[in-house]
Amino acid sequence: MHIISLLADPRKRNLAPERVTEARGLLGAGEARWLCEGVAAEFEVEDIPRLFADLRDELSNSGFDLNALPAEGRRKKMLLADMDSTIIGQECIDELAEIAGVGAAVAEITARAMNGEIDFEKSLRSRVGLLAGLDARIIEQVWKHRIVINPGAPELVETMRANGAFTAIVSGGFTDFTGRVAAALGFSEHRANVLRVEKGRIAGSVREPILGRDAKAIYLAAAADRIGATPDQAIAVGDGANDLEMLGMAGIGVAYRAKPAVASRCGVRIDHCDLTGLLYLQGYSRSEFAKPGIPRG
Repeated sequence: MHIISLLADPRKRNLAPERVTEARGLLGAGEARWLCEGVAAEFEVEDIPRLFADLRDELSNSGFDLNALPAEGRRKKMLLADMDSTIIGQECIDELAEIAGVGAAVAEITARAMNGEIDFEKSLRSRVGLLAGLDARIIEQVWKHRIVINPGAPELVETMRANGAFTAIVSGGFTDFTGRVAAALGFSEHRANVLRVEKGRIAGSVREPILGRDAKAIYLAAAADRIGATPDQAIAVGDGANDLEMLGMAGIGVAYRAKPAVASRCGVRIDHCDLTGLLYLQGYSRSEFAKPGIPRG
């Protein structure tokens, strides 16, 4: 048995009953269960029909997310999340680079790395090298004035925690930012790269070994073992090529507004809903969401 999830952008709340009824009919599904009026509905199917992929593309073009998941074991014991362009709306290294006057060069490398066109570790070393000499106090300025937490992230983390889940940020970015984001949202742990600072200035390198694609998957397996769970009991979310191993290992791996090369390799994708979509995918209704408080700063 599988669950078909149909999600809309919560800002628009435009998932009409007629659209849900039409999707049910095309997929030969059972009765719809509404998780949030205008935003999230789901229904059961015995097997995933052949037309599912075409219908998913059609609905995505209209602003909706269609996903299929096994009906059993949807509520997960772990949440592992990438940070840049996932939990937050920015790439922190790009923000630092813009202040350093090398924004365009670094942003181009970042985009290629996240799309899997170039090696992540090499690209990170190259990008960080361009930051050498930047006053390290800029990190706090970027955090306060440029970083925006993505919609749905507070509800996602707080609801997972309220239901006993372990939550962690696992990022190819920097601990200077993952620590701040983790504290703001209440993540259990955070892992990222350490940006080296010498005499108050960014040194232009990171502490080795670099936390990249393989390290994210290794962390997932180790964290699951530590809490007495299995990787299948995790939901993971990310947008870049360095997230693919982690997404593939997790029970539910979600490509969130991902780069094309990443989205094409992931079975579960969210392009229109916000991060509360990860809760709807697990069968949480809007009334079950925990109310978050964000002690930012």
